[in-house]
Amino acid sequence: MTVTVRSFAKINLGLCIGPSRPDGFHELRTVYQTVALHDVIQVQLARGSGIEIRCADPRVPTDESNTCYRIVEPAMAALKATGRLILQIEKRLPVQGGLGGASGNAVAALLGLELAMKKRLPGAQRLRIAAQVGSDVPLFLVGGTVLGVGRGEDVYPLPDLPPMSCVIATPAIPVSTPKAFADWDSLLARTDTAEPTNIVSGATGVPARRSPAQPGSHASKLTPPTPSDRMKEFSRKISSWLSNVPGEKTSRGRLSGVPAGGRGRAETLLLDLVRTGIENDFEQVVFPQDPALRDVKCALERAGAVYASLSGSGSAVYGLFKTRAAAAKAAARLRKEGIPAQATVTLTRPQYWRRFRVSGF
Repeated sequence: MTVTVRSFAKINLGLCIGPSRPDGFHELRTVYQTVALHDVIQVQLARGSGIEIRCADPRVPTDESNTCYRIVEPAMAALKATGRLILQIEKRLPVQGGLGGASGNAVAALLGLELAMKKRLPGAQRLRIAAQVGSDVPLFLVGGTVLGVGRGEDVYPLPDLPPMSCVIATPAIPVSTPKAFADWDSLLARTDTAEPTNIVSGATGVPARRSPAQPGSHASKLTPPTPSDRMKEFSRKISSWLSNVPGEKTSRGRLSGVPAGGRGRAETLLLDLVRTGIENDFEQVVFPQDPALRDVKCALERAGAVYASLSGSGSAVYGLFKTRAAAAKAAARLRKEGIPAQATVTLTRPQYWRRFRVSGF
């Protein structure tokens, strides 16, 4: 049997990097959001044995290092699958662009295998296998708006944001995620011996303004926020946003979820989230290394994005727009400036699963 499924992309609505863990990873807090851009995965069970991966893009490995291979191998054993599994990957998403392309491919291959076999793994077992493959793999087993904690692999469905128009810019600028983490650690280490860096408020490597400290004064004892402090701050922002129930009075006296100027609920939810001050920590180390990526973010903001950010460690940069027409116009403007860009839309959880399967026969 052959099954064809879509492998969707994700963006990060804020990303906070915490302390290093004993396993070599970092603690993370992020809000994942699935979007309609996708690859296509064809899953076929044929006679024979083994796993075969086919892809026309030479940048995609077709051996055991491929995320699809790494997830279907244990899944086939758990499902007691027999025969030869053939995976055909049609790449439409950028490779290593911060959109979770390889991770989405893995989940699509896993679920395609289940559909082809007409068997299902228990949900907890799926998530366990996915987490072993990669930190952002499990989110694609949830879809929609998803909270990621731990190293990003511990995922929880959040109330879905209504569909929002967005533009994904994909400049051909390679970004090394391990190097970005190393640069972040170096940035934090420097704050231990220098003026406090305003990391929580988002100033890019700019020392916080304060008067010169006198020996013995309270100011001389000020220290930068610790990684744990910053994690708590990010969690508070998200919690505050989620607690703004439609129609409920906030501490500022306004009605959360009540549109201003007749705008729709989707825009209000978006602006509520933006007002929390969420940011992607990777911007503080990636932008200085690759200023062209900062220029892409600025180009999205000039084109009318109400919020723009690096996705993951990059190099994809996205902007959220109020209308589909505004997003289409912005994407065209960026392409005129020589920046590859596509207009798309975010996917709610039900939309994600409705569009997941293309065909099966």
